Amino acid sequence: MSSTLTRADLTEAIYEEVGLSRNESADLVESVLEEVASCLVKGENVKVSSFGSFLVRQKNGRMGRNPKTGEEVPIAPRRVLVFRPSQVMKDRINS
Repeated sequence: MSSTLTRADLTEAIYEEVGLSRNESADLVESVLEEVASCLVKGENVKVSSFGSFLVRQKNGRMGRNPKTGEEVPIAPRRVLVFRPSQVMKDRINS
């Protein structure tokens, strides 16, 4: 089972479950994803109850190493996106 959930799949699910038109469903999916993305860009955390949290973390710069040549390479500081599933989601996955 290696299928991937896409925006089109979410749109279709909303169309079937809620009864909005396909265009309205697509607009709703886009609006929700845009709101989540804009909050994350601002550095805010996004928590979806019973699902999980999206967190933005700051990673410090450090020295890395090219595994092929052994040459040291500086890695710049950066922000990374982390997802932490809720306990409810962990339980659902493991049941």
